[in-house]
Amino acid sequence: MQEIRRADKEDISRIAEILVFTKRVSYRPIFQNDQFSFINLQVLPLAQEYQADKDRLERTWVFEDGFVKGMLETEGEELTKLYVDSFFQRMGIGAKLMDFAISKLGVRFLWALEKNTKAIVFYRAHGFGLTGERILEEGTPEYLVKMERR
Repeated sequence: MQEIRRADKEDISRIAEILVFTKRVSYRPIFQNDQFSFINLQVLPLAQEYQADKDRLERTWVFEDGFVKGMLETEGEELTKLYVDSFFQRMGIGAKLMDFAISKLGVRFLWALEKNTKAIVFYRAHGFGLTGERILEEGTPEYLVKMERR
């Protein structure tokens, strides 16, 4: 049964797995930093972060269809994360998560990596537009761009 629900402790390892592997696929070509991608970015430490921060888990929602295939995280009206396992992308899961974030959680804005053009196209398709605001991604030469619901 397909559902979007608040994440719970049993989802933590799956959330960490989705985040780590999807970030590697999406961001390694942009940052080209193997140290970060394969040494710093690991499933167990990320899962431990979620385990230790109950507030973070409260702000996290998962798409489940037999098992967790995607997730989103918010802070107030900001979408801070939206990831779908690479194996299940292009199946409408991201769209369902985004629609949920907008209609049920009141998401109004987000920051996206400027060079992540696939993500920007996806967000535009869901009514987000570039505001013109840019900031450096901490510790990198890459920019984040702010996108807001029109």
